[in-house]
Amino acid sequence: MQMQKTTEMSITNKFTQLFSELEDFNEDEQKQKIEEMNGLMDEMDRDELLSVCAKELFNKIHKMIEEKRIDLENALKLLKHMGYCSVLKNLWNLDFIRSSLRSRFEKIIISENEKIEEKNEKLLVDLCECYLLLNDASSSDLVSISIPCLLKFALNEKENEEAQKEVEMVLLALSYINSIYKIKKEKYLNEIKEIIQYHQENRNLTQLAYQSAWGCLMNRFGNENCLGKVIVNELHFEREATRELEQLMHCVNWRRKKEERGKEAKESKKIRILVRWLHIINFNFFPCARWNEEYSGLVNSIVQVFRAAKHNYTGICGICTFSLMYVASNSSVKIEDLLKSGAVDAVLEEIQRPTLNDHVVNGNAQFFMNVSIRLKKKGDVEKEEAKRKVFSKIIEKMEEEGYEDVITSFCELLHFLKKKKYYCGLSFDISDYFVNA
Repeated sequence: MQMQKTTEMSITNKFTQLFSELEDFNEDEQKQKIEEMNGLMDEMDRDELLSVCAKELFNKIHKMIEEKRIDLENALKLLKHMGYCSVLKNLWNLDFIRSSLRSRFEKIIISENEKIEEKNEKLLVDLCECYLLLNDASSSDLVSISIPCLLKFALNEKENEEAQKEVEMVLLALSYINSIYKIKKEKYLNEIKEIIQYHQENRNLTQLAYQSAWGCLMNRFGNENCLGKVIVNELHFEREATRELEQLMHCVNWRRKKEERGKEAKESKKIRILVRWLHIINFNFFPCARWNEEYSGLVNSIVQVFRAAKHNYTGICGICTFSLMYVASNSSVKIEDLLKSGAVDAVLEEIQRPTLNDHVVNGNAQFFMNVSIRLKKKGDVEKEEAKRKVFSKIIEKMEEEGYEDVITSFCELLHFLKKKKYYCGLSFDISDYFVNA
């Protein structure tokens, strides 16, 4: 354990040392050193990255740019990758927001955007990327400048590796824009649709770029009722998400234990993309009124990820648990589909494990509560009979697998919750109330 800590410290120390020496090199040498620093950031975990992405570093870069001790292009190369790693590793950092560099970038972006002649489009793209990737509290004026600028670049249909990497960065930045900013969909929706549809026909985007395009669409416009048909009928979200999840699943060694994972950069990136897909599904897809067979396939894929992750990737397992919980609450989903997709079996298997954490148990219990509520809703005689048959199947399955104690605990829990008129959610220490055989 001590050896691992020493290695981790050496990564941050080496980064800090390289940065402190950066101004001593010429422009070409700086590029080489920045490539090395970017490689170190790829290896860092969240805490390590947070420790180097400090206000002092951003202020120092600002001063170096001002005193012409670093070329702006080189500074942007370092900062773009820093923002890229921060977003991928789900790092929320306020230090850039508080730095003098943020103010400088805002002034340059506004000034460059106002130019009619000799506008440096590439510089504007790079600045907008940095500003959005490092800044979760962007100015609405800057967002309105950044979106059309970045979308125009993302529509570039060049398919060489360098262009793909640049487009990936652009789409990641667009997907990170906070949904609080009001953007008129008629201005940008067609461009995002075009990017997604072109990829579906030509496969020109990386996996992260494609996921980010969907993230941009859902985060910006997912709450628009009129977009349901676009997402389902034109862009086939459920089919695309299913395929992407299944491809990413095959890139992960699910049997690798936490202490054995090390820092396999390629696998780590695949895992992060997979998690980003799951979050989009959770918060923007369910509930959805347009249920069809392709949605059933997506649920089955989530069940596969759930089963693969449950032993060594409990965080992913927890996300899948809540995906299934949302599915079970969706009135458009047939209860029979939950059985066919394997969702019921998977949750039954999981809820019996004695090593569950409270977060996962919470989602599992919510799943069965949602199923129970759905089954008990009033309807015609024929529907009631069908509900009883499905509920009987679930109970029989539980009894066959030896889940009598779980049934008892679950029924006691439901009885208690019925008395709660304003029930909002289950406690996260719910596992204390379950009896495991």
